[in-house]
Amino acid sequence: MSIVDSASGPAIDGLIRLPPGVTLRSATVADVEPSTVALVLASSENGPVFDETARGVGADLGLDLALLVESESLRGDAGSVLVVPLARTARPTRLLVVGIGAGQPGDWRAAGAALARRAGAPDRLAVVAEPGDPGLRAFTEGLALGAYRAAGVLDRAAGVPDPAGRPGPENGAPGNVIVLTGRADEPGAVAAVGAARAVATGVYIARDLVNMPSLVKSPEWLANRAVRIAASAGLDTTLLGPDDLSAQGFGGLCAVGEGSPRPPYLVKLEYHGPPWTSGEAGLAGSTGSAGSTGSAGSTGSAGSIGSAGSIGSAEPDGSPAGRFTDGHRVLVGKGITFDSGGLSLKPAVPMAGMKTDMAGAAAVLGAMTALPALNVPGRVTGLLCLAENMIGATAMRPGDVITCWGGTTVEVLNTDAEGRLVLADGLAYAAGALDADVIVDLATLTGAIAVALGRRTAGLFSSDDRLAAALSAAADSAGERVWRLPLVKEYRAAIDSPVADLANIGRALDVGGGSITAALFLREFAGRRPWAHLDIAGTARSDADDGEISRGGTGWGVRTLLTWLSSGPSQTPAA
Repeated sequence: MSIVDSASGPAIDGLIRLPPGVTLRSATVADVEPSTVALVLASSENGPVFDETARGVGADLGLDLALLVESESLRGDAGSVLVVPLARTARPTRLLVVGIGAGQPGDWRAAGAALARRAGAPDRLAVVAEPGDPGLRAFTEGLALGAYRAAGVLDRAAGVPDPAGRPGPENGAPGNVIVLTGRADEPGAVAAVGAARAVATGVYIARDLVNMPSLVKSPEWLANRAVRIAASAGLDTTLLGPDDLSAQGFGGLCAVGEGSPRPPYLVKLEYHGPPWTSGEAGLAGSTGSAGSTGSAGSTGSAGSIGSAGSIGSAEPDGSPAGRFTDGHRVLVGKGITFDSGGLSLKPAVPMAGMKTDMAGAAAVLGAMTALPALNVPGRVTGLLCLAENMIGATAMRPGDVITCWGGTTVEVLNTDAEGRLVLADGLAYAAGALDADVIVDLATLTGAIAVALGRRTAGLFSSDDRLAAALSAAADSAGERVWRLPLVKEYRAAIDSPVADLANIGRALDVGGGSITAALFLREFAGRRPWAHLDIAGTARSDADDGEISRGGTGWGVRTLLTWLSSGPSQTPAA
């Protein structure tokens, strides 16, 4: 076992791409001389409207903004962008009209992402806007997420940093953005920009690692990279290598990694934040904001899901009420650096994207590294369960029986259901050795979840209705989407085995519901703790840029986790 001190890591700047810088200034467009200026256009019951400041800028540029709205049929829809070349030699030479819809945080986030994609790479971009703190944070976050580019990940792996360490002209994204606002010196505005940058940096970390080719990204490489990044952020780190895993009984990780010459690792990240105040400790977001998000895909009607077969809020598994954000929260991430399927070999087409099968671990790492910058109260531990699932003479075989951490035996009926085996170790270790008060795992676990919910909605399973509602509210507030699915008790018999405690796939009964039986399997290892499982197999990857979602690894889950971890018991998570 090796312990890496949190103060001994290198600067994080050389390890990942950084989001674009955002500067707040109380100044005029003429003062900053941008090459491009952006004005925001809101929609209202009376039609699209520019605010007074924007109208003044338009007049200074010699533009009739009302005529522009009419001639271009602008509506101010959130995320819409009109590019207007300006016939002038003096700066600015280009105007962008960015729609902010009704001005809700989600609208500002969409506007920021659209601006990042349409602005190109001006040498200086100024945005004239007066959002409140939630809107400013959402706008800054959207701008950063929309500016991400996957190009350069191999250079960063080799230790060659991006020019200036952030997006810029060389990769077609804004490098530095100035927001012209009368609130530039207000602490709330400054804090909003700082928080957005911390969250976006966490997402960038996840995206960079997911996009890294598996030729580079062995379990050892990813473990060492995670330790360096986490230590740079101020976290305490523990690295368990193959000998440690074998000696300590991590049978799932060891079995999955047996077929690869590149052995498995487990990384433990620890964060100890300031104590919760008396008004903060408890369950994040438990006050029913999830109900408003039901139509968006989360589970305001958590009780009805419970009655459909999931474990209720506390009774069947004895989960203690309220021991959530004020207790020890443990995040567990699946980190399969490449998944061939093992001896249960995947077809060629789905195998091609399996460098992304460690997206759950990447999201946990990204979220953990943002905690110090956000000064999140309480104790949080992250576990990254890293292995490579390959074919080899020593690979696990269908029919093998393995013993996971804690002693539970599992009959392996399909070696391509390996993610749940490494998570079994992580969950059992969190419940047993770490004495977690609440456990949340993230995993690209089942293709069935993408069939059921598509590519923009993650599946949520939980043994506790209040925890499920809190995560649903956090996801909705963060701009990510979840939908709760039931833990159908009648399906539990499907994972029975005649030779072990459990089977790793549901064959004992022909019930289908592959995502449900996978979640039921994981629940067996969480002990009697409040537990939630996020199946991100659909959302962790994207085939195209779309708003704040980037092509390749999306970093899904970082924002949801941070919103949940940052929120107090009687609060709706802040946007």
